[in-house]
Amino acid sequence: MSEHEDTFAGTSARSTKHSAREDDALAAEVEGMVRAGRSTHAQEWNDPEPVAEGEPDVDASPADTLTGGVPDGSTPDAVVARAELARWLDRADFPGTGSELVEAARDHRAPDGVAEELSRLPDGQVFERIGDVVRALGYPTET
Repeated sequence: MSEHEDTFAGTSARSTKHSAREDDALAAEVEGMVRAGRSTHAQEWNDPEPVAEGEPDVDASPADTLTGGVPDGSTPDAVVARAELARWLDRADFPGTGSELVEAARDHRAPDGVAEELSRLPDGQVFERIGDVVRALGYPTET
């Protein structure tokens, strides 16, 4: 391990799918587009096609951190909470009661906030999947 716990010593910041020269060429190709925030192609035929009429935008909420936006009937906070709970619970932890899920999250070394959130689950109820947990905690889910 390196000085930083989340990286291995000797790993490169560059892609491992291309050579360094190919990475530089790809970066140069999109540099103008990234800086301008719009297409920089001189020929219109070279631009990507816009979204078709009646189709959802590629990114429904560009100012948000959730790429693609939030499902109808849900909120950004609910999406983040669901993802955080799902991150610390495995399929093998289900079905389980609230106290079993708290214990499983602690076994997976989940942050205290996740364990505290799971401890709000009603006693005696068995949860089959993460969606059941999220609904029991009162978060809105997609329709």
